[in-house]
Amino acid sequence: MRHNWDEALLHILKYEGGYVNHPSDPGGMTNLGVTKRVWEEWTGKPATEADMRALTPEMVDPLYKTRYWNAVKGDDLPSGVDLCVFDAAVNAGVGRASKFLQQAVGVNADGQIGPKTLAAITAKPADDVIEEFCALREAHYKSLSTFATFGKGWMRRLGSVEAESKTLTA
Repeated sequence: MRHNWDEALLHILKYEGGYVNHPSDPGGMTNLGVTKRVWEEWTGKPATEADMRALTPEMVDPLYKTRYWNAVKGDDLPSGVDLCVFDAAVNAGVGRASKFLQQAVGVNADGQIGPKTLAAITAKPADDVIEEFCALREAHYKSLSTFATFGKGWMRRLGSVEAESKTLTA
């Protein structure tokens, strides 16, 4: 829902933290959850390590709003479901998050959240959507070759997202 944007972004920034450049992370150089490639696409210019280290929440806010929140129709999703889907979009990609949502509500998983998906979401209790969505996300993480390296953090994040998302549905 529209009024959840600020809280959702704070949640993302809590998990996406500061600057990292882990050799096993396919995202490479990242700060506040924004990869160098994504930042370069967003700004239209090359980014140095110094540029990436200098990113602030205020700088990445419009990127997150446009590229992830709006892409998964965060303003149109029920409270709680919005955070759950937004977090997955940031962490695993918009297309994958959209497909998880569609699978969770039993519609064709084409990766495009449209009227049929939105109608199916409102036909189920939000807590049920969140639980099914998180189960799909967990299965995806466990299928990744990098799970041994990053799995503990992903599972901690997923547990937090699920719990926080459910508090928003009440």
